[in-house]
Amino acid sequence: MAAVDPTPPAAAPAPPRYSLPPVRLPAEDILFCVDVDLEASAEMKSASAPSSGSASASSASPQPQPPAGAGAARPPVRRMDAVRQALLLFVHSKLAMWPDHRFAFASLGETVSMVKKDFSSDVGSAMEAIHSLSASESRYAMADLTQLFKIAYQEGKRAESQGRLLRVVLIYCRSSTKPHHQWPVKPKNFTLDIIYLHDKPTADNCPQKVYDALVDALEHVSQYEGYILETGQGLARVFFRQMCILLSHPLQRCIQDDLDIPKQVAKKTLAIEAAQNEDGTPVSSQQ
Repeated sequence: MAAVDPTPPAAAPAPPRYSLPPVRLPAEDILFCVDVDLEASAEMKSASAPSSGSASASSASPQPQPPAGAGAARPPVRRMDAVRQALLLFVHSKLAMWPDHRFAFASLGETVSMVKKDFSSDVGSAMEAIHSLSASESRYAMADLTQLFKIAYQEGKRAESQGRLLRVVLIYCRSSTKPHHQWPVKPKNFTLDIIYLHDKPTADNCPQKVYDALVDALEHVSQYEGYILETGQGLARVFFRQMCILLSHPLQRCIQDDLDIPKQVAKKTLAIEAAQNEDGTPVSSQQ
């Protein structure tokens, strides 16, 4: 019988450690430009609003009526209401991440007008500027972004000299008016993000053409990866989710084609159920 070697086998070499040296990202100066056309006063849908099928079913059976004097129905939520709320949430969330971020505000009618020109981290001045935003009582014949890009270019040079990064966030609401600009190709020194709130396509509007014009504008001026997000659903919660995506720093972004957030809860549930059906072993969603 062969002798047993008492020496234990040599341990496998430990894999090399991967380390990423810490890098401080530049603080952002963020200029919000909000469309104040009449379409910014369009009503948004309620997530709890009954569908036509449920409405017909409810009409077939009597429903309890609210007691007298219970109060009037809630006023409708309009796009501008949702915009103001989303901007407040954005400012508070961004400052919670890093209190050195700064904000300024502008409105878009036929051209751009500054609402709060000086960039500041002061929450009070940001709230004052946000609450001052209101939709016009008329439609504008055009939407010229030239002045917005001119302002952004000058502010981008100033931000760069201070070791900061400038970003413009445009919130656009018109379903038929294509924005235009006369901006020469210059060194790109700011990032452009766009959220497009529009009506559903009909014979009387052209949101696809407007969207294409917005994409062209973004690609023309954006220094880093800019996102363009759109919705015609009219749901405020969809708009709020999109604003949360824009909290991401431009230097930490994947390209928009690879963007897969926010995750849909329904899809996650289906994936868990599929995994359970494959091996019969429950899969926990908790880590």
